[in-house]
Amino acid sequence: MLTVNLGSLPVPIALMLLAVALLVATGVGHVMGRDQKIGIGSVLVDMLWAGLLMARIAFIAAWFDLYQSAPWSMLDIRDGGFTPWAGLLAALAVAIWRGWRTAPLRKPLAWGVTAGALAWGGMFGAIQTMNNAPLPQVPLTTLAGESADLAALAGGKPMVVNLWATWCPPCRREMPVLAAAQKQETGVVFVFVNQGEQGATAQRYLNIANFDLANVLLDPGTRLGREVGSGSLPTTLFYDTHGRLVDTHLGELSAASLASKLRRLRAPLKR
Repeated sequence: MLTVNLGSLPVPIALMLLAVALLVATGVGHVMGRDQKIGIGSVLVDMLWAGLLMARIAFIAAWFDLYQSAPWSMLDIRDGGFTPWAGLLAALAVAIWRGWRTAPLRKPLAWGVTAGALAWGGMFGAIQTMNNAPLPQVPLTTLAGESADLAALAGGKPMVVNLWATWCPPCRREMPVLAAAQKQETGVVFVFVNQGEQGATAQRYLNIANFDLANVLLDPGTRLGREVGSGSLPTTLFYDTHGRLVDTHLGELSAASLASKLRRLRAPLKR
């Protein structure tokens, strides 16, 4: 499961887990601090902002060479470029600092943060277990109308599966990044699975945009998106050499965010 639907709006599961963890932390902190009328909501907000900021800064620093040609792209957090450990350290630093300055805050803050972390960890572990699935066995076709199979295309190599559509602006914006990676990363199989459109529509767009892509497949019934639990486009799936899902990305990829995920995908090959 990659998204959950709130009405007709697909929301990334990662955001839902974070929201639930914050609610749990706030609730436990309130219970533990109610006798002294102390709440931890403002501290949690400060921790969240500090964590996001430092996680973004650390990611940009690590991939600065891919951002420097377009400096304004550093501000576009939609590419999902964050370094989790840096954000976690920054959030903990804020908690320790606030607790050190205000003694009555220490107990409710410690209990709240612990409860929130446990809630997030439990839910994340459950979701990861659900997502750790092999390549979906969904009937797909090539632009020429021939049957195609993802496992056969992988051929024992790592695979990147991009779900896209011609009507999707972020899909179109990220396509040059993926097209360039397909030419450069010969050890990784890239597959572009069009969702819900006819072959003529997809081919017309590729011709007009002058994209020469290999492995463009069609999924008119959008079964692949439902199979992997994603209700939003673009969605990019990263499978290892054994066909196991090891990473995902919802939304537009930048060169830096794609490079970071490809590094993780290639890591087992270097052992």
